[in-house]
Amino acid sequence: MTDGATNLDIVLITGMSGSGKSVALHALEDAGYYCVDNLPPELLLNLAELEQKHGSRRVAIAMDVRSATSLPLVPAQLAALRSQGVTVKSLFLDAGTDTLVRRYSETRRRHPLSRRDLLDQQHALFEAIELERELLADLREQAHVIDTSIIRASQLQGYVKSLIAAPNSQLTLVFESFAFKRGIPLDADYVFDVRMLPNPHYDPDLRPLTGMDPPVAEFLRQSAEVGQMFAHIERFLAHWLEPLARDHRSYVTVGIGCTGGQHRSVYLVEQLAKAFSRNWVTLKRHREMDAHASSVMGPAPNPKWGSTVF
Repeated sequence: MTDGATNLDIVLITGMSGSGKSVALHALEDAGYYCVDNLPPELLLNLAELEQKHGSRRVAIAMDVRSATSLPLVPAQLAALRSQGVTVKSLFLDAGTDTLVRRYSETRRRHPLSRRDLLDQQHALFEAIELERELLADLREQAHVIDTSIIRASQLQGYVKSLIAAPNSQLTLVFESFAFKRGIPLDADYVFDVRMLPNPHYDPDLRPLTGMDPPVAEFLRQSAEVGQMFAHIERFLAHWLEPLARDHRSYVTVGIGCTGGQHRSVYLVEQLAKAFSRNWVTLKRHREMDAHASSVMGPAPNPKWGSTVF
């Protein structure tokens, strides 16, 4: 590859079948990336060299389990590209097994690994999904994971665009609020449970508000327990972020969960993001609030996914 390779920016999208890779690729296309879907891993280095010769600056590539036999080549190829000065970001889209089964059932599509010789096709689908998880485990381990289980297409597009816009020179810290009643995010590296803190939900005046509203923020700010929780989380992260950065981690996602994902977790995400933004690149997500905003203000769900995300 020529010396100009340092100008090339590659985003690699992998993940579970049915997790929304096409949606993520469309988001990158909208952001100005030249996109290639289902590229065989054997062609990755050749494509990078070709695009660099053509003067391309930003390339997005999607790979999936249809190239299972050659996927083990990818980690070494990414390391080779980075050693040549190419900027590489790797995103892995994931979703819960139940979610993936429901999406396939709604669309009546066949999973690329499903066996046609099994009479019980529901069992065949579960079997195919678990096999796919095994085949993609190494790629997942080296990528930033986005859990698409309960988010809409517009949310995923926003997440992808915010991640690729983050600087490449240091670790990016992602704070995410969520509701335990809807499950722990699959993309969280660390999860903190704040359900034991005073709950604004029981105040009729505060119940319809969120942790971003001043009355709720003031209510929580006055609690000594909330202050202690904030201090403990801050101290833990402050201690371990430097070692994580030295270990070449590009992203760390911190999940803060409460019962409904509206008040306590949202408030703490806002405060933690503000505190850590002084020294780290930080991003914020409010899973339940974002999902509600998408359902109220966003476009209707894609009919091929029924009432689900994609």
